[in-house]
Amino acid sequence: MTRPGCVDLSKEGRTLSVSDATTDRERGLLGSVQRALRVLDVVSCAEEGVTAKAVARRAGLKLSTTYHLINTLVNEGYLVRLDDKHGFGIGYKIPKLYQQLRIKLDVAPGIASAVALVHERAEAAAYFASFRDTDIVLVHVVDSPSCPRIDMLDVGFAESAHATAFGKVMLSTLSPGARRSYLAVHGMQQLTPMTVTDRWELEAELDIARVRGVVAEVEELQLKFACLAAPVSDPTGRVVGTVAVSVPAAQFEERQLRLERIVRQGAAQASRLIAEAAQLEAVGFDAAVLRQPSK
Repeated sequence: MTRPGCVDLSKEGRTLSVSDATTDRERGLLGSVQRALRVLDVVSCAEEGVTAKAVARRAGLKLSTTYHLINTLVNEGYLVRLDDKHGFGIGYKIPKLYQQLRIKLDVAPGIASAVALVHERAEAAAYFASFRDTDIVLVHVVDSPSCPRIDMLDVGFAESAHATAFGKVMLSTLSPGARRSYLAVHGMQQLTPMTVTDRWELEAELDIARVRGVVAEVEELQLKFACLAAPVSDPTGRVVGTVAVSVPAAQFEERQLRLERIVRQGAAQASRLIAEAAQLEAVGFDAAVLRQPSK
C-alpha cells in the first residue's frame, strides 16, 4: 500500500491521451505544470539520488520530457543534482515553501497552549486541525521524545480525512453534498487493512460521531497507532476545528476513557478561547493573542 502523500504514479504510467489533454485545457490546467509537479512528487517519495530514468518510469513520462522537467526544476531550485549519488533530490526551495505554510497556518498562542496542555495531561502527541477553505488541515502539533507524533502527521497534513480521527470529526460536520464533494476529490485510499474505504460504512461512523461528540480510529491511518479527537466550536455552535491525540494502539483500550476526558476538556477550552476572541473582536479589541489556558 502507498503511504499518504506518495501516490503510486507507476500504476498511472501512461502519457496523456488527446481526450485527457482536451479535458485539461477545458479545465484551465497546464499539462507542463502537472508533469513538473508529478516529477516533484516522485523525487520527494524516492530514495535520495533517484535517477532520471527511475523518475520517468515512476511518473509515467517519456525520458526526454523528464530530463527537460528535471533540468528546469534544478535551475529554479526545487530539485538538486547529487553528483555523488548520480541522481537527484529535493531542492532547498521546498523547505522555504513549507516554512511559509507553517507561518500561514499558525494558531493563536492560547490555542497552542491548550493543545500543549492536552499533550501534557494525556501523555500523548496532541494535534489541532481546522478547515482551510474546504480542506481539512493539521495546523498545530505538540509532541515530545517520550510521546512522538505519528510520522506523517505534521503541520500542513491535509490528506486521508476518512482515516483520521480529527478528519472524521470534521467530515461529520459537513452537509451530505459537501461531504460527497470532498470525498470525490480526495478519495478514500486504503492505507492499512483497517482503513474504512466503504462510503456507507464511513457514513455510519460519522452518524455515531455526531451523537457521541468524539471519534476514535485504531490503525486506520497507520498500523500500531490509534487516535482520538473531539470537535472545537465557535460561538454559533459551528465546528471550526478539532483537538486530537495519538497513542500506541496496544495502549489505546486501557487509556481510552481517560484520553476521551482530556481531549473533550481540551476541545472545550479551545472553544471557550474562540468565543472569548469573538467577544473581544465584537467590541473592537485585537484578539489575535488569546490568554493562556489555566491548568
